[in-house]
Amino acid sequence: MKRVFTLTDRAWLGSCLQYKWQKTLGNYIAVAGSDSSVKIFDRHGQRKNELNLPGRCVGMDWDKDGDILAVISDKSSSVYLWDANVNKTSQIDSGMRDQMSFILWSKAGPLLAVGTNKGNLLIYNQQTSRKIPVLGKHTKRITCGCWSSQNLLALGSEDCSVTISNQEGDTVRQTSVRSDPADVQFSVMKTDERSSPGESTVSVAVGKKTLFLFNLNDPDNPIELAFQQRYGHIISYRWYGDGYILIGFSQGYFVVISTHIREIGQELFQAHNHKDSLTSVAISSALNKAASCGDNSIKIHDLSELKEMDAIVNLEDETQGLDQLSWTDDGQLLAVSTQRGSLHVFLTRLPVLGHSCGTRLAYLTSLLEVTVSNRVEGEAPVAVTVEVEPNFIAVGPYHVAVGMNNRAWFYALGDSGVERLKDVEYLGTIATMCLNSEYAAALFEGKVQLHMMEGEGQQEQRQTRLFPDGDRKEHIVSHALTNDFLFYGTDSGVIVCVLVEDWQMLTEYRHPVGIKKVFPDPNGTRLAFIDDKSDGFLLSPVAVNDSHVEIPSFSPTITGVLWETWPSDKGVFVSFDDDKVYTYAMHKNTIYGPRVVFVGSTKLPFSHKPLLLYNGELTCQTQSGKTSSVALSTHTFLTHTHSPGAHTHTPEELGKQLTQALMLKRFPEAWELCKVLGGPAGWAEMGRSCLIHMEVELAVRVFRMSGNVGMVMSLQGIKGIEDRSLLAGHLAMFLNDYNLAQDLYLESSCPNTALEMRRDLQHWNSALMLAKRLAEDQIPFISKEYAVQLEFIGDYVNALSHYEKGMTHNNKEHDEACQGGVARMSIRMGDIRRGAAQAISHPSRGLKKDCGVILENMKQFSEAAQLYEKGQYYDKAASVYIRCKNWSKVGELLPQVSSPKIHLQYAKAKEVDGKFKEAAQAYESARDWDNVIRVLLDHLNNPEDAVRIVRETQSIDGAKMVARFFLRLSDYSSAIQFLVLSHCNDEAFQLAQQHGQMDSYADIISSEATQEDYQSMALYFQGENKHLQAGRFFHKCGQYSKALKHFLKCPNTDDNLAIEMAIETVGQAKDESLTNQLIDYLMGESDGMPKDAKYLFRLYMGLLQYREAACTAIIIAREEQSAGNYRTAHDVLFSMYTELQTQKIRIPAEMNTNLMILHSYILVKIHVKRGEHLKAARMLIRVSNNISKFPSHIVPILTSAVIECHRAGLRNSSFSFAAMLMRPEYRHKIDPKYRKKIEAMVRRPDTSEIEEETTPCPYCGFTLPQCELICPGCKNNLPYCIATGHHMLKEDWSVCPHCEFPALYSQLILLLETESVCPMCSETLSVNQVEKMDDCSSFLQPDQSEH
Repeated sequence: MKRVFTLTDRAWLGSCLQYKWQKTLGNYIAVAGSDSSVKIFDRHGQRKNELNLPGRCVGMDWDKDGDILAVISDKSSSVYLWDANVNKTSQIDSGMRDQMSFILWSKAGPLLAVGTNKGNLLIYNQQTSRKIPVLGKHTKRITCGCWSSQNLLALGSEDCSVTISNQEGDTVRQTSVRSDPADVQFSVMKTDERSSPGESTVSVAVGKKTLFLFNLNDPDNPIELAFQQRYGHIISYRWYGDGYILIGFSQGYFVVISTHIREIGQELFQAHNHKDSLTSVAISSALNKAASCGDNSIKIHDLSELKEMDAIVNLEDETQGLDQLSWTDDGQLLAVSTQRGSLHVFLTRLPVLGHSCGTRLAYLTSLLEVTVSNRVEGEAPVAVTVEVEPNFIAVGPYHVAVGMNNRAWFYALGDSGVERLKDVEYLGTIATMCLNSEYAAALFEGKVQLHMMEGEGQQEQRQTRLFPDGDRKEHIVSHALTNDFLFYGTDSGVIVCVLVEDWQMLTEYRHPVGIKKVFPDPNGTRLAFIDDKSDGFLLSPVAVNDSHVEIPSFSPTITGVLWETWPSDKGVFVSFDDDKVYTYAMHKNTIYGPRVVFVGSTKLPFSHKPLLLYNGELTCQTQSGKTSSVALSTHTFLTHTHSPGAHTHTPEELGKQLTQALMLKRFPEAWELCKVLGGPAGWAEMGRSCLIHMEVELAVRVFRMSGNVGMVMSLQGIKGIEDRSLLAGHLAMFLNDYNLAQDLYLESSCPNTALEMRRDLQHWNSALMLAKRLAEDQIPFISKEYAVQLEFIGDYVNALSHYEKGMTHNNKEHDEACQGGVARMSIRMGDIRRGAAQAISHPSRGLKKDCGVILENMKQFSEAAQLYEKGQYYDKAASVYIRCKNWSKVGELLPQVSSPKIHLQYAKAKEVDGKFKEAAQAYESARDWDNVIRVLLDHLNNPEDAVRIVRETQSIDGAKMVARFFLRLSDYSSAIQFLVLSHCNDEAFQLAQQHGQMDSYADIISSEATQEDYQSMALYFQGENKHLQAGRFFHKCGQYSKALKHFLKCPNTDDNLAIEMAIETVGQAKDESLTNQLIDYLMGESDGMPKDAKYLFRLYMGLLQYREAACTAIIIAREEQSAGNYRTAHDVLFSMYTELQTQKIRIPAEMNTNLMILHSYILVKIHVKRGEHLKAARMLIRVSNNISKFPSHIVPILTSAVIECHRAGLRNSSFSFAAMLMRPEYRHKIDPKYRKKIEAMVRRPDTSEIEEETTPCPYCGFTLPQCELICPGCKNNLPYCIATGHHMLKEDWSVCPHCEFPALYSQLILLLETESVCPMCSETLSVNQVEKMDDCSSFLQPDQSEH
């Protein structure tokens, strides 16, 4: 709070002052001290008058309008009246003989009440000068009183009574109190019942201790409230609000109570405001504030939030303490008197006067001080001291003006400071004033005076101009001034724009109703105005033929409009009332044309007057003479985009901010918000906004971010269009606003685009209407497309009409489609003859099918079948002919029919007619094999074809029929076969059992039988003592013990099938007891007859007992060898050898040696055949050295050795084998043709011998004869070549790809020139399959055979 002035007077020193503010206006304050005078001061502290009294002032009061001050003195019976309007004093003789003690004006009328020390009363009517003396109203001095708003007078007296009188002085009510009454007040007490209107409660402080509440409507039940002793005595109290009382106590306590009957006696608020003492409390309803004073401080509370202290004023120099507090009615000034006789006046509420121009503000900061500031441009505030307390303020770029009534003072704002220019008197009281850089425009009494503020030397006509001109009778109610234009609005609805430069009227806009206020933007290109209906509109006054745009959601309480001064937001403005600020955005270039959008509203703090809007921040003036910034809730996105780290927002908040940014066309901020949001919804919303604002380039970028490829491509396709209507039409179409798009297309240079759009959207009615205007040649094509849609939805009448309208007579394909439509619609409408005729003559097969379907659904089978047949839909035609029983037509069509269903229907019909052969053919065409078989067997007696069909189709039901047929013929074997084929195994089994056909049954069922079937057959054969069959089927059903038992009972046959089956059974059973049982049998322990060893071998192989199998194989090979079956013995050993290798089991040495010797024997024949006698001789030497292993052919082998050695030049070896043959046991067995020659060799021996070639050992490199297979160096058994029998060489290594036995690569290649199989495994082998191996280390592992 600011102290305005302090009043002191030497006569007042040391005494408490009486003072009263002028009611209503508060322009004067009357002060009386201990001297005999009353001094009157204005609100700035200037003394206006002084009333000299005969004695000390006892009381004074202002009338309800503040026009007259009434004063009484202790030494006079007169009442002194001072008229504030004329500054004159007058006296009234009260007629009272005793001293006056009390004076009070009525709240509601010109009545003055005067009380005396003896309790008498005078009521004076100032209007009629009538005096009503009332003697004996009280018996003692009247000390206090109060008028009600109904002109009832309550008086308190030292006789401890309170009276209520009417304006005639008659006592209405009277009540006694316990002690002296003080501070009587009228108010309304808060009750549950509906009370009579008016102030019905009288309150009075009794003995300064209790508060007495007396209800005039319930006089018998007064309420007396007492308070805590620690509060002290009651100093004063005030009613406020809805029945609340604020009470000040002497000990500094400040208490609020409610008079509501439920809350009465309860303290709602209590504060110890002052440490030592409290001397007064006051309430300002205009400010909604309460004040208390005590000690040397004033404390102010807001009545809506008492707990918060609004202000504290310390008066340090007032050491004696403060006395009384009093507010002016308007709450602007607060006066406090002190104990030492001074009076301080504080400014608590300023008139909210302020103005802005661009970003410059001017506002009242004290009663006689105006502050000019420009915070946006960083200018320091400038305080301008003015001569008068202004009624208005105006500011321009370089000037500020203040004024009152019809006078204005102008000040220049320069770099050096503030300079007063001049003051101007106008022809009437100024309502408002506006300034620009050169001119001032003042509105008074319906006229606007425009004049220059400086430049007195210019011509008189350029100095000032009055609007409207003399011949115009308009009454101006509002005006505004920009740098270039003067705008004014009249009560008849005219808005005029005047060019200031030449003072000529530019444009004139006429509105249907009167104008209230006009608000141009800073450039003057847009104007917002409010009309008499409180509706808001936006106008572009400088544009040609530009109509007004209504401002949406415009509240009727709005009092003003401010335009955004931030350069980038030119189209944004706010409107405001006392409570809220409403944000709008004007968008000139949208697909909807110029439009105003309502963005949102912001709550306005109490008593804030908006002065300036800059980038979403509203600068407001407050009652305290300061400015305050309010951030608009419609610009919350600025907090995120300008300081992203300062706030964290939820996705919902970010989404709301994005919507605000887009509504304000703040695309850079919207882009940042979309990036933060991240989801496609934000980008989609921004993209939609870009389309509305026709920002194509930006829209492409946005839709790229959202991944909307289709929209990006569509936008790139229209990017270069210069026709704004055409471009807007495309964008409206993208936004699915097709009606708007059509209107825009029609306005554009390409109106046909509207027709294309409607066709693409299938809006056929609209398309036809447009085609009549724009392209009549397109009507047939649109009619045809429309007819197709109508046909689809079932509107056949209109479809037929549009098909007929669609005929062009020059477009064959199109006309054929229309003719087809006419045909279909004619049939649907019932004109079958016309439709069918058109369909038959039409070239389209599809049409015939469509019409056939329609006719078939309409049960017109004959016509439908005819159309199907004409359209070559033979299946459909035959089906429909069948429905109408036209079998002759069906028979004609049957060769072309592919549907089995048709053939089946025809076959059934023919069967009914007894034509079984045709029926069988038709059933066969229908692939209904069961019926074919039935007809063949039952009617045609053709079992051969029936059997053929059953075998080909595997038909189960057909097989049953054939089986029954053969059963009738007693052909049980065939019957069983077909019963099995039809899965009737039980029947087949019973039939086989009955007729001794079980062998046939067993052969037929074979692998298809179940376990139960096998068991049944096994039991049957067991009963018949057919052990082999019984064993076989026990084996198949898994009963291995029984199977083996039967197999061993079988007599021996040449093929020994039973033994083979027994071995297989034991192999699968894997049961040791069964195995031992079979081994005993094979060894002959059960019957004394050992069986062939090959069976034991097979058993061991079946049991995977490879070692035992190997031993058995050696035995078998030995037996075969003894019998002279050397190839068989070789194959047995080879197969066993490979099996052991596969199982990674060590090869027995005997097996290895026997295989090598047998293979050497086999190689002899190959070498002899090839003429390689030396190789053959060497192999025969190896065989002859083991001749005991060939007992059946000793002599032939030795004979061959003698001959081959002789041929090869190995004469010594030949001699030794010849000498062996001469032994008596062999001599007589020699072939006679060789005997003499051999005898000659023995008689004349030749011991010459070709030395054997040597080659290195593949293991250690030791040189040894090539046929030697044990290395003397490393003692290893050497691998031998399967082609020559020589030991292998590292550098000449290859293997047979089949058996993987090694061979010398060079020798195997030579061998394969004449041979085509591997000498070891006898598999087919070619030169191409053999590869030379560079690395043979895997074959040269240590000896793998057992020793």
